[in-house]
Amino acid sequence: MPDKSVELLAAYWTLAGDTYPGAPSEISPFSLQSRAEAAARAGWRGMGLVHADLVHNVAKLGLPAMRSIFQDNGIKHLEVEFLTDWHLDGQLRADSDRVRDELLDIAGELGARSLKVAGGLFEQGAPDISRMRDAFAVLCDRAGPCGVNVVIEFLPFSSVNTIDRAIAVTEGVRPNGGLLVDTWHVARGGMSFDEIGKIPLELIKSIELDDASNAVVETLLNDSTHHRKLCGEGDLDVPEFIQQVVNVGYRGPWGVELISAQLRKLPLEVAAKRAFDTTITQFENIKFPA
Repeated sequence: MPDKSVELLAAYWTLAGDTYPGAPSEISPFSLQSRAEAAARAGWRGMGLVHADLVHNVAKLGLPAMRSIFQDNGIKHLEVEFLTDWHLDGQLRADSDRVRDELLDIAGELGARSLKVAGGLFEQGAPDISRMRDAFAVLCDRAGPCGVNVVIEFLPFSSVNTIDRAIAVTEGVRPNGGLLVDTWHVARGGMSFDEIGKIPLELIKSIELDDASNAVVETLLNDSTHHRKLCGEGDLDVPEFIQQVVNVGYRGPWGVELISAQLRKLPLEVAAKRAFDTTITQFENIKFPA
């Protein structure tokens, strides 16, 4: 049996229904209440929320009602996303700062644990690490009073695309700054799961589990956006990934990010249960320290 302390968090796209990153609308066709209720029935203890859906629900429901929905359904771990261009200048940075402030103000009111960010998407060449560290410090300082961690998700199609670069940008910057380590991104970034062992424990703030076929479908972005697999239904060794994270000492909630054209077409209750059941099974033989 999986360790009883394991708590799963459904990242936004896992329960969002028929939408995807970069879709004409990223707002879920399912109400926030229906998602929280389906999550609770399936066993989830956390949920993720993207900017467009958050702003929509704040306007529609108000923050007190949103808090009640999560509390009534035992959803105690929340994460918000997604921020880019936080390390740039000019209009892109101004637009990023506006989104940052909206995300963090809502996250603080809801008691969210983390804000997910990424380095420059599709930027050519190596990033300016010193400049990114300075910008990351500013971001962490803005998040600190809200009680929110800032976690860099190192994506194979971003300027921060490896464990080494992610550590270089975040290590020693701020206590509330760190990394989100995702099965798909580690594998598709050409890294082995045992490289997780070199990440300092204090930097591992969030985890996301998912699976993939060995072959990339068209581009990495297309594969990431439409063709992730339920845990255990692809070719990645998800239990090995989990074991490496456990060995470092991580004991927080385990996010599950399933961005799948097949999963998003399923009824909400079915998607919530299938995603939960296939993921929790991956913990059956994990060795947790006594």
